[in-house]
Amino acid sequence: MSNSMNKLIEDRPIPYRAVIAGCGSFVPEKLLTNDDLAKMVDTSDEWITARTGIKVRHITNDTETTAFLATEAAKKALADAKLDPVDLELIIVATITPEMVFPSTASFVQRALGAKKAWVFDLCAACSGFIYSLSIVQQFLESGRYNNALIIGAETLTKITDWTDRTSCILFGDGAGAVVLERHNNGRGILYSTMASDGERWEALNCQAYGSRYPADKKLDDPKKIYMQIKGREVYQQAIRRIVQTVTDCLKVCNFTLDDIGMLISHQMNGRIIESAAKRLNLPAEKVFINIAEYGNTSAASVPIAFEDCIRQGKVKQGDIVILVAFGAGLTWGANVIRL
Repeated sequence: MSNSMNKLIEDRPIPYRAVIAGCGSFVPEKLLTNDDLAKMVDTSDEWITARTGIKVRHITNDTETTAFLATEAAKKALADAKLDPVDLELIIVATITPEMVFPSTASFVQRALGAKKAWVFDLCAACSGFIYSLSIVQQFLESGRYNNALIIGAETLTKITDWTDRTSCILFGDGAGAVVLERHNNGRGILYSTMASDGERWEALNCQAYGSRYPADKKLDDPKKIYMQIKGREVYQQAIRRIVQTVTDCLKVCNFTLDDIGMLISHQMNGRIIESAAKRLNLPAEKVFINIAEYGNTSAASVPIAFEDCIRQGKVKQGDIVILVAFGAGLTWGANVIRL
């Protein structure tokens, strides 16, 4: 154990922590390649790859819903953790594309899993939703209020994508990722979480219909308000700035150096954004996990999907320190520092 880790434990003594006991992910079988998109809008594989790093994304069919994706990912995470759904105490689904206005997507997942003891809710923080959810569960498990929880990031973003907008339709895919957390005092778990928001910049990323501002019975002044709206340049600049700021904060608070970090796992919003942020942080490429080429931007699902991919590929091992970081609509951003 490094001196910095000793200092962290001495300065922030917590008998129990929220430990990731299992993970899983699920994506639809249907694929949409860059060449497919080139037949729909004025673009090309070269143009998309150069600007985003994306090669293909997974797309739901008419019967695959957010709850379906979430449930499939949850089953895999529970199996990985060897936890029976009947023993679950809490389920959180992070999503901006819920099953319906109400009840929560988490309610449908609870029913599908048979997790009758769990209390459930959805969390809406866009791409930062999974990070926010981890922080919430961290408090519940550290305090002893609960012994376990299931967190799912699940999105069907392609159902609110404007397929005529060449600047945004190239970005998004569907999928779900999940983790099971358990309360342990084995030295592992979530060490630190940080979250932030800037509501002044809500227009940078939004989908305005159909909430109370633009209800279903009110004619929209712009029919495209049913789709995601993105101010690309502002998002690009803010994302890099906030990711660098947040990871720097994590290193400072935890008294870590870059040598202490095993991997940075970012929300997969854009390959260029992740690479630019890593460069400013002086993080070597081998410590930055990127899988956006195979999935596109899956919002709240992207961090847990990337996390599982990273684990399965053997990029990190038990005992390593990883930082999960995300930036999204709201604006929202945050990070979790975890000892695996």
